[in-house]
Amino acid sequence: MFSYKQAIKQLSLLLCSGLLLFGGPLQAEKFDNLAMTPPMGWNSWNDFRCEVDEKMLRETIDAMVSSGMRDAGYEYVNIDDCWHGERDAQGFIQENKQRFPSGMKALADYAHSKGLKLGIYSDAGWQTCARFPGSRGHEFQDAQVYASWGIDYLKYDWCYSEGLNAEGAYQTMREALHQAGRPILFSICEWGESKPWEWAKDVGHLWRTTGDIYACWDCENKFPTWSTWGVLKILDMQEGLRKYAGPGHWNDPDMLEVGNGLSYEQDRSHFALWAMLAAPLIAGNDIRHMSEQTKAILTNKGIIAVNQDAMGIQAFRLKSYSDNDNLQIWFKPLENGDWAMAVLNRGEDTENFRFDWRQQQVKDDLFQHDAAFDKANYRITDLWTNKELGQTLQQTTEVQIKSHDTFIVRLAKI
Repeated sequence: MFSYKQAIKQLSLLLCSGLLLFGGPLQAEKFDNLAMTPPMGWNSWNDFRCEVDEKMLRETIDAMVSSGMRDAGYEYVNIDDCWHGERDAQGFIQENKQRFPSGMKALADYAHSKGLKLGIYSDAGWQTCARFPGSRGHEFQDAQVYASWGIDYLKYDWCYSEGLNAEGAYQTMREALHQAGRPILFSICEWGESKPWEWAKDVGHLWRTTGDIYACWDCENKFPTWSTWGVLKILDMQEGLRKYAGPGHWNDPDMLEVGNGLSYEQDRSHFALWAMLAAPLIAGNDIRHMSEQTKAILTNKGIIAVNQDAMGIQAFRLKSYSDNDNLQIWFKPLENGDWAMAVLNRGEDTENFRFDWRQQQVKDDLFQHDAAFDKANYRITDLWTNKELGQTLQQTTEVQIKSHDTFIVRLAKI
């Protein structure tokens, strides 16, 4: 008699061999009704790199609860590269037994017991970026293992993928996940090289639009054949992509660097702008030891609500505003006729911002929303202070914005 583990192996080997099950060809699908708003969670890579182990992950799960992040909406605790052990004699991946002595299923069970979900990482190539076993040639086996462990999220990278077609490689893992039967959110980490926004809507739930983020404001960290990018660099790379995002399929400008060495104002801007972009909010700091300042940014309810708005529309930049070249104004349509506005000061000095609502035409031609500030009235709420600032038909808004900071408000239609 086969054990449960042996049965999983038999099924996986059949799938890997290309046999048709259940009387017909495999139907390529992704799991629906996942990521209907941008995913929220935490990932180990930005702060820990390869220093991942069971103890740190359990402490992070606990910190997600005690810090209030879980209650603020953060759901996934994602283990990035370097968790891997070797493949067994049948080719099935195992966790590193020294780093994860209790096993990955026990860790997933622990996350679930705390009302959270566990994510994991693999790669479409022969090896992961840190040179652990990749999933190439083992996609269906790996998906079965992840499902048996109780995994909820898969980040799927693109290192050592020579000779592969990106769309085909990610379709293969999508099919493997679907056949494994457990709803697993699928994060495509292909760095935007093959324009996944044009083909990935029915493949994954989010796709990277750029190379990796780097904890700096406006810089490029160069390597021989690739670069990592600062917050402003990545922000500018999002131009023209908003039409591809929406419920269940999101542009991903990479994880958050809030709490990883940027200034307070830069952290605020980073968080506010990712929220406006309807980007996944995946924290990348050590949340076990974060400052109260960092926690306040990451758990800001008003800004999270902008990000999690059910319409799922990505913000656009108001290019008609030209009073000051250092200031960029972003608008995001929200449910019930509301709007969010964010004003970023890219400059090196404090700037005065003045906005006469009645004189500004703000229309989202792509998604057919018109703020009609000359006729409609909105209550203005500062989302950093949660203080009401008046109404749009009754006043002009004037504020000072510090260097690299962002002023963000919600406009509730009256």
